[in-house]
Amino acid sequence: MARSWDEVATRLVVERGDALSRYAYLLTGSVDDAADLVQDALVRTFGTPRLGMTLPRAEAYVRRAILNAVIDRSRRDGTWRNVRHLAVEPAAVDSPASATDERLDLIERIRRLAPRQAACIVLRYYEDLTVDDVAQVLGISSGAVKRYLSDGLRALSSSIDPAGARAARSGGSHVGS
Repeated sequence: MARSWDEVATRLVVERGDALSRYAYLLTGSVDDAADLVQDALVRTFGTPRLGMTLPRAEAYVRRAILNAVIDRSRRDGTWRNVRHLAVEPAAVDSPASATDERLDLIERIRRLAPRQAACIVLRYYEDLTVDDVAQVLGISSGAVKRYLSDGLRALSSSIDPAGARAARSGGSHVGS
């Protein structure tokens, strides 16, 4: 049993090691992290002998271990991002007055939109729903949601920068012409 298990591990590394490294690289974007992930996944998979392990099953186990490790890492990083501000004091604290003014301005601009445009903007960007989820909530098609989002964002951007919106409607800026 130990011999066939050891042979499967050796064959997997020799025959599929590069493919596993590429898979891990696609998930991490880092050669070093990918190598570490493959190594850890191999240890998890072959750390204890398993009965009936074939090369395809072993590769599937290793790939799943790589994916699980990436997901776990992103969860840990996300948790840290949510609490790291509690551990480090910011160098300078900005006045909240300008941010409050900007929020109030944005709220007023959203209120000026057509009701469906405003609903789509709020559900998509404030509630962080997907286009399909917004469509389901509002009982309209995904295409209609996309159109309302496009029109609503265009209206919001033109109310922020009227000169830029006019230039965009006229086919671009003609500065220096």
